[in-house]
Amino acid sequence: MDPKLFAELTKSIKQAGAIARGERKPSRRFEFTPSRIQAVREKTELSQAQFARLLGVSIKTLQNWEQARRAPTGPAKALLRIMEKEPSAALRALRSEAA
Repeated sequence: MDPKLFAELTKSIKQAGAIARGERKPSRRFEFTPSRIQAVREKTELSQAQFARLLGVSIKTLQNWEQARRAPTGPAKALLRIMEKEPSAALRALRSEAA
């Protein structure tokens, strides 16, 4: 492995550890507010039930996100980011998977 690349990777891992231990703040965070989640859904022109089905979550989970009772995490948050940036590509991919 390239020594420069290895050094960068090592530095990133140490920074991630410091963030996880609360010793350092992350440089950026991707938070989805209820209004942002709803805006992403409305951009796709899907109902709550349709959108929840595409994301692979229950409608209750989606409603909890949109009403600030819970927040998406992990893969759901990543998928929301993709749907926000590239809704048509995400919809094409998800719909072809469901077929």
